[in-house]
Amino acid sequence: MAPDSQIVTGVDFVAVPTDDLDAAVEFYGTTLGLTRSVYMPERHFAEFETGTVTLSVMVAEKFGLGYHPNHNAIALHVEDVEAARAVLAERGVEFAGDTFDTGVCHMAFFSDPDGNALMLHHRYAPRVTES
Repeated sequence: MAPDSQIVTGVDFVAVPTDDLDAAVEFYGTTLGLTRSVYMPERHFAEFETGTVTLSVMVAEKFGLGYHPNHNAIALHVEDVEAARAVLAERGVEFAGDTFDTGVCHMAFFSDPDGNALMLHHRYAPRVTES
């Protein structure tokens, strides 16, 4: 491998800890409406597709990991934060505060039933990247 070649080429999945797989499957599949691609309760996990990254919901303790909810929000892309927020609020999701406008994107913060931080996110201004 050349010294300047990129080693990491993508993100395959993000692990989302749970201590109640059934409740997590209901939330990610029904409440959020994500497509479930894998469901293996006997192996203590399920996977949901976002279109870009798989969310692998797993009973952390069954994998030898301590159960600790993630407090760093996973940004879930939506086309319209307010419209998506309204739908999720009707489905019982409680949001933490008002929708936040950073000047380049809108964000609305909430949590799954396990306390894992999530946000609805929509970038409305062009991304400025390093050269």
